[in-house]
Amino acid sequence: MAASTYSPSQGAERRQRQQQMRRLSIQSDWDRSDGRSFIQCRPAFLRTGAANAASGSAYAEFGTTKVIVSVFGPRESKKAMAYSDIGRLNCNVTFTTFATSVRGQGSDNKVYSAMLHKALEGAVMLETFPKTTVDVFALVLESGGSDLPVIISCASLALADAGIMMYDLVSSVSVSCIGKNILIDPTIEEEICQDGSLVLACMPARNEVTQLTLTGEWSLPKIDEAMGLCMDACVKLTGIMRTCLKESANLSS
Repeated sequence: MAASTYSPSQGAERRQRQQQMRRLSIQSDWDRSDGRSFIQCRPAFLRTGAANAASGSAYAEFGTTKVIVSVFGPRESKKAMAYSDIGRLNCNVTFTTFATSVRGQGSDNKVYSAMLHKALEGAVMLETFPKTTVDVFALVLESGGSDLPVIISCASLALADAGIMMYDLVSSVSVSCIGKNILIDPTIEEEICQDGSLVLACMPARNEVTQLTLTGEWSLPKIDEAMGLCMDACVKLTGIMRTCLKESANLSS
């Protein structure tokens, strides 16, 4: 019988990576798996018009995290809904069955759907489409870490592509706290090992935070440091989003 190679299961590999990162977290300086510094975000690829059937759409790729968002409407609200002088914003986040390493786990994510709605509702001028509804459908094609910030930023871009009036674009960035270190735009491996996380969504032009979520234990100085990193990164990301919209407008004209 010929010799055969074999490898540990993905679960064993994941536990091994976690143990390695736990050991590294004790140190004040170590290298991230993708070669980035602690305060360096992954390259961002953005494109509008990803779904022809939608009123507006966008595709975002941050490292291995890939998301597509489609926007439909404004459409007339269902008769069963109570009358409202302002429009309604519906948000739904879904993961494909192949989005994560565990196959068959694709499903609606109610928590992410609610958080996406919270991040966007303050930016959308709901009074400009009374008695109507705008639907935002986000589909995570591949989950590679920092999924929610990518979803929020991509959804904002899709709303702009659909011509929905907004006070400003919403961009979002997250950080992970691992030991003594704060890492911006964490990968999924880093999120698994994190001691805490901070997700921030904002409208940079208005210097206004629309969503802030903290998990784990944070000291006030670390919160200030993390929010400063996120706000600065959001400003730069919004610039990339605006460039994407301008390029799309130039192509269509």
